[in-house]
Amino acid sequence: MDKIKVIHDTVGHTLTVWLDDPAKEHVCEETTDEVVLMKDASGRVIGVELLHYRPEGPQKTLSVETVVQADS
Repeated sequence: MDKIKVIHDTVGHTLTVWLDDPAKEHVCEETTDEVVLMKDASGRVIGVELLHYRPEGPQKTLSVETVVQADS
């Protein structure tokens, strides 16, 4: 089963989503929208980091929803 790792850094105000093992990270590339793409040695995106992330609402918490769709 694939695993996704979500990290919310409340001090650095980032939200990082790993789609693969973070140890495979080879290079990072920042986009113009303050999004960092983490890539493996073959150039495949294995993670995404949102800069300046701050949850909205009074609770200031992060909620993650999982949706699994069956193949057609």
